[in-house]
Amino acid sequence: MVGSRWLIALAAISGCICVGIGALGSHSLPKRLQQAGLSDSQIQSKINQCEIAVKYQMYHSLAALGLGLCPATARRRSWRIASGFFFAGILCFSGGLYSLVYFDAMGHWSIVPLGGLSFMIGWLAIVSGAFFGINLSQSTGNSVA
Repeated sequence: MVGSRWLIALAAISGCICVGIGALGSHSLPKRLQQAGLSDSQIQSKINQCEIAVKYQMYHSLAALGLGLCPATARRRSWRIASGFFFAGILCFSGGLYSLVYFDAMGHWSIVPLGGLSFMIGWLAIVSGAFFGINLSQSTGNSVA
């Protein structure tokens, strides 16, 4: 289950990054934003955006970790696809918000909603795998697991 090892490792790395960014957001971000001359409402808005990005990254890192630890994930293509969408969502949604908070730039505005859509597709892929997932380890190849 090499794929599961990679999934577990990516989820753990993402969780680690999440903790680091969360720590920066709570300890150094407010002072940095004050020094940049932002108003109190702008500072609070950026802190809230950072907190949302960290929460969504952690939720989806944990979900990917759970999928990586589940033995059925190696056999269910839709669950591996779900993990891919979770990581795409982390990059687009959380990454877009982080870039807006820390660099005051996001690229194209649609990157954050695209990340949210990726999260939703990932969750629906899990539903699909739960009800219609093909168990690739069975000899017939078309059994419903």
